[in-house]
Amino acid sequence: MYRVFIVEDDGKIAAILKNKMEQYGYAAEAASDFRDLLPELESFEPQLVLLDINLPYFDGYYWCRQIRSRSNVPIIFISARAGEMDQVMAIENGGDDYITKPIQLELLMAKVRSVLRRTYGEYAITEGREGGDSSESLSMELSAGGLRLLMSRNELDWEGKRVELTKNEGLLAECLMRRPGHIVARETLLEALWDDVQFVDDNTLTVNVTRLRKKLEELGLPKAIETIRGQGYKLSLEGSKSGGVR
Repeated sequence: MYRVFIVEDDGKIAAILKNKMEQYGYAAEAASDFRDLLPELESFEPQLVLLDINLPYFDGYYWCRQIRSRSNVPIIFISARAGEMDQVMAIENGGDDYITKPIQLELLMAKVRSVLRRTYGEYAITEGREGGDSSESLSMELSAGGLRLLMSRNELDWEGKRVELTKNEGLLAECLMRRPGHIVARETLLEALWDDVQFVDDNTLTVNVTRLRKKLEELGLPKAIETIRGQGYKLSLEGSKSGGVR
């Protein structure tokens, strides 16, 4: 049973969300201490967080950063703020998806199922995914021109130096590394990250690519991802070879 932690200061909305999660067979708990959410969150150990932006004491962006410093648990922002910049900030601060109020509950549940499926289910690339053999998962590795994606741990390795990736960064890296030196269309990347592409602003992809670029810079690869205007992105590594799972 998946556990969903709800961070919403409106008691009525929190109760509606909790009831909806439980109807779908998830265990759900609503935050009660908005001065410090982390003890409740760490005690509950959720597989997904629903996070409002407008909260007492500290806003949702702050709490998203705090959670990200400890965990890669998927985070879906829920907010009355419908502006493009709010959605971009949500992604920049570590969010995985965004839905605006008033909440369409069935759309929310579609996003919840999608995120859980990508993170833990049939589309997951993490260790211990459902339906997969853990020993096989541990050995999965994608390589391109000396750059390695350790798929079981969501880490990139370059010349012995490693960085940890978020789920979305890992998915982007996988898509680009499967076709090194070739353009990967924006639509292809959007579909890899989000099932419901029609609800995703194109800027959210740009933000996620920027985050992956920063991780590659940490490894000493500041120009590894090229933007091909009007088409997509290309992974360019000196001496790049065809990648392959082994």
